[in-house]
Amino acid sequence: MDVVSERQLMSRAAWLYYLGGLTQEEVSARLGVTRARVNKLLQQARAEGVVSVTIDHRELGLLPTEEALARAFKLDLCICTPPLGLPEGGTEGALAEFPRRAVGAAAARFLRERLAERPDLVIGTGWGRTLEQMTLHVAGLSAPLARFVSLMGSLTANSAFNPFEVVQALARSTGGQGWFLPVPFIADSPADKEILMSQRTVAEALRLARGADLALVSVGELTERSLLRRSEMISSRELEELRRSGAVGDTNGIFFNAEGHPVSHGLNVRTLAVGFDDLRRSFTVLLAAGAEKEEATLALLRSGLAKGLIVDGDTAIRLVRRVT
Repeated sequence: MDVVSERQLMSRAAWLYYLGGLTQEEVSARLGVTRARVNKLLQQARAEGVVSVTIDHRELGLLPTEEALARAFKLDLCICTPPLGLPEGGTEGALAEFPRRAVGAAAARFLRERLAERPDLVIGTGWGRTLEQMTLHVAGLSAPLARFVSLMGSLTANSAFNPFEVVQALARSTGGQGWFLPVPFIADSPADKEILMSQRTVAEALRLARGADLALVSVGELTERSLLRRSEMISSRELEELRRSGAVGDTNGIFFNAEGHPVSHGLNVRTLAVGFDDLRRSFTVLLAAGAEKEEATLALLRSGLAKGLIVDGDTAIRLVRRVT
């Protein structure tokens, strides 16, 4: 069976089960495959974003937490996913994916609602595994007038959380336009950055990104386990230098201190990304998932950069304890 027919079979199984209301046994009989195969197809449909599940978060008891965070940081929007009872120190393996999946699904729902209100939005996106999860939950969303643009240059490694891939996944799923900055994430020198930023195609994409109606960004921690280090976008030496300069995290490759202000470091001079002043002009929504992001999330919220927050329930509860 070729790839196309396999995907069609998966979509048909998902439609019959989730929308048609058939049992797995009935789907099996209708498609002429085993029940075990149907189960696998349904799991695959969820994993690939062909099927997305939404739950009304406001029926899950975290409204007081959302309101407390919105009040503390003057947010126009705060969405908390259900708490899972995960440990404060963070988790490894499969458990570490749960907060990212939950926040990604909530972000996709928020995006659907915004595009329903205004189909021609210009939407800037950052990078990371939480944004990757969001792209997997926009199946069936049609928004041909929307424009998605990367807020930063691309990583050298080809991965689903690369800024270019995030933009392309959203454009492909919705039928909208995808724009990206055709430059590296970090330039070799300030002079190289100036040359790259002066290119016509870069300037056009950057102009669109700086004027984005909605900006969806994630936050990164500064540890050896962080995605920046594991992707080898920064070295161990640079990590230590950033810490000594007071940095506690980054968003879009811009490193900031405990008050959410960019630190004085060479990497911030060489990063090719939309700056904090431009992000403040957009309706910027911060996606934060995982206990390891707590310090960086708190710092960025203090800066007033974000007008919205979508955060996993466990982290949200700990944030409230620290600000109330």
